[in-house]
Amino acid sequence: MTEKRDYRDTVFLPKTEFPMKAGLPQKEPGIQARWEAEKLYEQLRDARRGRPKFMYHDGPPYANGDMHIGHALNHTIKDMVCRTQNLLGKDAPYVPGWDCHGLPIEWKVEEQYRKAKKNKDEVPLLEFRAECRAYAQHWVDVQRGQLKRLGVMADWDNPYLTMQPESEATIVAELLKFAESGQLYRGAKPVMWSPVEKTALAEAEVEYEDITSTQIDVAFEIVESTIPELVGAHAVIWTTTPWTIPVNQAVAYGPEVEYRLCRKRNYDGRQYLVGLELMAAFGARIGDELIPVKALKGSDLAGTVARHPMHHLGGFFAEPRPLLPGDFVTIDSGTGLVHMAPDHGEDDFELCKAHGLNPKFAVEGDGKYREDWGWLGGQGSVINPKFNAPDGPICADLREIGCLLAASADYQHSYPHSWRSKAKVIYRCTPQWFVPMDQPLAYGRTLRETALSEIERVQFTPEKGRNRIGSMVAGRPDWVLSRQRAWGVPMTLFVNRKSGDYLVDPEVNAAIIAAVRAEGMDAWTPDTAHRFLEGKYDPSEWEPVADILDVWFDSGASHAYVLDSGRWPDLSWPADIYVEGSDQHRGWFQSSLLESCATRGRAPYDRILTHGFTMDAKGMKMSKSLGNTIDPIKVMETYGADIIRLWALTVDFTEDHRIGDEILKGVSDQYRKLRNTFRYLLGALDGYDHAAEGVEVAQMPELERYMLGQLKRLDSTIRAAIDSYDFNEYTRALTDFCNEDLSAFFFDIRKDRLYCDDPAGIERRAYRTVLDILFQALVRYAAPVLVFTSEEVWATRFPDRGSVHLQELHELPEEWLDDALAERFAALRALRGQVLEAIEPLRREKVLGSGLEAEVTVPADAPEGDLAELFITAKVTRGQGGGVTVTRTSDHKCGRCWRHLPDVAEDGDLCGRCESVVGA
Repeated sequence: MTEKRDYRDTVFLPKTEFPMKAGLPQKEPGIQARWEAEKLYEQLRDARRGRPKFMYHDGPPYANGDMHIGHALNHTIKDMVCRTQNLLGKDAPYVPGWDCHGLPIEWKVEEQYRKAKKNKDEVPLLEFRAECRAYAQHWVDVQRGQLKRLGVMADWDNPYLTMQPESEATIVAELLKFAESGQLYRGAKPVMWSPVEKTALAEAEVEYEDITSTQIDVAFEIVESTIPELVGAHAVIWTTTPWTIPVNQAVAYGPEVEYRLCRKRNYDGRQYLVGLELMAAFGARIGDELIPVKALKGSDLAGTVARHPMHHLGGFFAEPRPLLPGDFVTIDSGTGLVHMAPDHGEDDFELCKAHGLNPKFAVEGDGKYREDWGWLGGQGSVINPKFNAPDGPICADLREIGCLLAASADYQHSYPHSWRSKAKVIYRCTPQWFVPMDQPLAYGRTLRETALSEIERVQFTPEKGRNRIGSMVAGRPDWVLSRQRAWGVPMTLFVNRKSGDYLVDPEVNAAIIAAVRAEGMDAWTPDTAHRFLEGKYDPSEWEPVADILDVWFDSGASHAYVLDSGRWPDLSWPADIYVEGSDQHRGWFQSSLLESCATRGRAPYDRILTHGFTMDAKGMKMSKSLGNTIDPIKVMETYGADIIRLWALTVDFTEDHRIGDEILKGVSDQYRKLRNTFRYLLGALDGYDHAAEGVEVAQMPELERYMLGQLKRLDSTIRAAIDSYDFNEYTRALTDFCNEDLSAFFFDIRKDRLYCDDPAGIERRAYRTVLDILFQALVRYAAPVLVFTSEEVWATRFPDRGSVHLQELHELPEEWLDDALAERFAALRALRGQVLEAIEPLRREKVLGSGLEAEVTVPADAPEGDLAELFITAKVTRGQGGGVTVTRTSDHKCGRCWRHLPDVAEDGDLCGRCESVVGA
């Protein structure tokens, strides 16, 4: 028997040096270093100069700690926004920035002092600021390196920092715009206050956690009333903040609430005034059933006066405590009567102010009562659970005089905490600087009305963001601008010591701005600020403000010192888009909106793109204490940055989403399939020369023309996804096309032509022409997602054509779309699925070695086409039935292409096609 020849050396197998194994952690740093050395970002700006602008403005992350997984997702999305716009041929610069002022940095520097047994207040102000500046700069540099490693392409050499003198000068200039237009006032209102950090906090700096508090019922003896039975009875209030009792000034009732004067079943000589629907709960707390004595409506209580339980201390405590009508009083819990401390509650403040009761400022910034306060002076801190406990000093004193009716440390509820220190905060009335929300601006509308109007105009992705920020702006109080700290932009105002008015002098203001631009924030200190008044005003008549600005004002004004300053000539105002997490509806999105509406009459952005939060694999919030955090730096060291990017762009980031080891392994599998698609394309296009091999579309087989139509449809999907910022759809469409249209269909079918056809034959040339078109499109689509891999792919084929990231999308011809052809191939692909499904059991049972040995019968009405080629079978015939049947062919196997064909004399011989190719 003659041994058959081995024809493997005659098969045109793909050739490429592009490895199957990615080795991303090892390769990516080198690619990133090359981009930096070649100044790729500057190259891109030069290439897009003069094109239509797309203006993205970067929200500043805080310069405090390593990049976490939320940062990684956030910056991948931002990078995707800019890269896809550049891909469309637009000029889309990306100037990154950092928030450098504020409490977190100051707190960290103070921590270092505490460890060294140093007192921050003994450190000179400028020295302290310098340490804060150095701390912030350290973390800017660290985070910048980490974000570069993630593949984010930005102007890393020229970022904006809130602590740059130019930025600080513009922040001061924006503040002084508010002052000159009359949009500032100093007032005493209760604001969120951190006794631990000794400063006011913005709502965005507060988070809510469940705690267990002491709840107490306290009796206020009624001393005056138009209802005789009430005199001598006790109005009962309930509170979970016992520490506010020493600052009580009144009791509130609900005008429409039903009340009852009642007594214990075991009558002790006292009568109590409580809400009807809360009698039973109150009785349970004091351990006795309550018997109604008299029915009253809330409005009947007008003119009633009680006295403070500690009235015997005299002074403030001996003053009458009026019962006042409050629409905010509910019967959800408590007693239906609410004690009023205008220093420590917004409703309390407004109601008492309306009745001539003013704050007393009894609680100091550290949470202790003033030394001269008549009850518990010098004691605290008021947020200490022991201080408020049933056996603490407040309850002990109330118990001793018989006014503490019930006390238990078991009330569970949500309570505000500082976002940074995690300590409980309080409402505290202090003199602060405010921007009024409801004062008409120069153009007639109020700041609230202007902001709400802009919220209606701006586009939101996802749409639900509109209602979220809208409801916050509709209900927010006046904007508190002042903070009682050291590390921040000073409130560069002078206040007249007699009138309390602040100085409005454009000439003085211009001098202040110029000095801050030259010297930074150190140009203004309480000791040196008077220099700006010399020769014009008597410094003894003016007091410089010692407060700093809310850091949300710093970042909220960033549109002014980044987009509108001329420092970055590629940038312009306003921004097309702002991109941040959903928490920024109450943070940066809102402060930017308010700042810009107040100074420019419109929002600084036209669209807001919002992402959710990253949870662990089980959907739990990540926490170091739970040990469920995912460190993006370690992920990059293990998997590579492209894997993080692919994960970030495949999850639905508009909602809360998950990450974990198993999820990352799944993303890695998805990545490998994409990589193999490019590896196949590179191998199949080895040596391709379009001038010599290219085939016109009209000359191509149907399958190639169909695939060009599919590519055109993908292109439309990709472009629509860019327009709608639906990057999940963008990435899903790309991966589905590579996996389903190419690997599992087109490549599978056409590998026979690639391997075995005559290289000069039009069919093989047509296939390679389409592969070239696919390559050129797919590597561009993949470039914003897999920034390192796409560069490796591009450089493998075109080592001398620069970076793939300088490329832009080509317009694909509309003529490629052929709906009739697409409809027929959709039916053929469905039938192909049925055929493959019918072949599989025979392969498992060893009846067939592969589909090449199968003869298939399909329904008579099956779509037209080269079915044996499409199904990769020996033969396909049309039968009379409606199903698919499969049998083993009797034709022999070609020794080169392995197809079973009638013209092969015996196994191992060549078919006619292969014989002509080999013979040639």
